[in-house]
Amino acid sequence: MYHRILVATDGSELSQKTVASAIALAGVCGAELVAVTVVPYYTQNYFEGGNVIAAIDIERIEQQWETNAQTVVDAVKKTGEEKGVPTLALVVKSDAVSDALLATATEQKCDLIVMASHGRRGIARLLLGSETHHVLTHATVPVLVLK
Repeated sequence: MYHRILVATDGSELSQKTVASAIALAGVCGAELVAVTVVPYYTQNYFEGGNVIAAIDIERIEQQWETNAQTVVDAVKKTGEEKGVPTLALVVKSDAVSDALLATATEQKCDLIVMASHGRRGIARLLLGSETHHVLTHATVPVLVLK
């Protein structure tokens, strides 16, 4: 059925449920799992009241985000491997989460993407956007969305 499953996670409670489902599915299919967390770059805005943040501080902040993200995917890897599922843990840096997930799925030759949706509607969805919706409409492989 599936040979390589990408699961998107950010460590939240909702994504932890998604990870558990992805691990179970990978186990049933005998598939490998690719756990991915996307980390943004530090946003530099020229309209922040003139506060200038030193490049070294920005680098430190981004490094902390990467370290936290690595902890999240390493936990997925540990859990997956405890369940007998070969798991790759990846941290990807990008400001475009959905594009990064799609590119990683292609690069890693994944044949299924598993991700969560917060189910926002109305103005909240309009203002916050929907990474899940973008993945659904642009993916070339099946996408399993869990709520």
